[in-house]
Amino acid sequence: MPTIQEVAEQAGVSVATVSRVINNPIIVTEKTRLKVQNIITKLNYEPSVLGRNLRTSESRLLLALIPSISNPFYTEIINGIEDIAIEHGYNILLCATDSNPNREDIYFNLLKSKLADGIISMDPTVNKAKLLELASKYPVVQCSEYDEDGSISYVTINNELAAYHAVRHLIKIGHKKIALINSHKKYLYARERRQGFEKALNEFDLPINTDWIYNTESLGFEQGQLAMRHLLTVTERPTAVFAVSDILAIGALKEINTKGLHVPNDIALIGFDKISFSNMTHPTLTTISQPGYKMGSTSATMLIDKIKGKEVKSVVLDHELVIREST
Repeated sequence: MPTIQEVAEQAGVSVATVSRVINNPIIVTEKTRLKVQNIITKLNYEPSVLGRNLRTSESRLLLALIPSISNPFYTEIINGIEDIAIEHGYNILLCATDSNPNREDIYFNLLKSKLADGIISMDPTVNKAKLLELASKYPVVQCSEYDEDGSISYVTINNELAAYHAVRHLIKIGHKKIALINSHKKYLYARERRQGFEKALNEFDLPINTDWIYNTESLGFEQGQLAMRHLLTVTERPTAVFAVSDILAIGALKEINTKGLHVPNDIALIGFDKISFSNMTHPTLTTISQPGYKMGSTSATMLIDKIKGKEVKSVVLDHELVIREST
């Protein structure tokens, strides 16, 4: 295997010049750069990534923290993160915590031990105190999640406004008995989406019936089924349902179909996230679209800027109400 010394000798330059061509070619003249690159190609020389990382104290690795790999909402976000990371010479490691504090600590320790350069956290279940402490010392960005005090840079949408637009749509097409399938209130996004739900009902002087509000333990398909099963048993059945995730909405749709009811004639249904499956259901699902790819690419750009010591500002991106057959 050829060495950097052999490249330098055949190119007639110093080892330091070869290193500059590899790591920072902009500071080398074009004539010298081309000469060195030709020798690198001729010898099939491959620079030691480990050696470079040890010299620069960089791992060139970004951690992408998610609660679970089973939620397709994160797919487009991760695509956006990866494209920007690769463009800037970084790799990413996908870290699924499964809401396990021990796993969190393992991933956080990768950053503390300099085996990673930064973290993008998309995990609403993450220990906030630990994340805040980590962010005070290391590059951390939140994506689709954020802390209310805003001390960690973030990329998100306006969850309250998005939920408001979803429920207002149901009201404008004639619904007055509207139910909410929500996540656990300990999550900020769940509280914000409920606020948007209630804001729309209050604006149109419609009742907020607690019998029509169901909080799930997770965002799973089965949880959507259980929630809808409950809503179908209340004395006065709702005519429309807003679910805070597409997975919950698809589970609810399954339960409605099982009971022999029709969407949207018997019950209208709106989800949230615009995952790819939402356009494959029958009927297709009306949903709130989050710009997943842009959220990912923006958060990765912000994190890399933080790693470089630049100041970054938090970003709130636009959402879109996508009207389909379920309403």
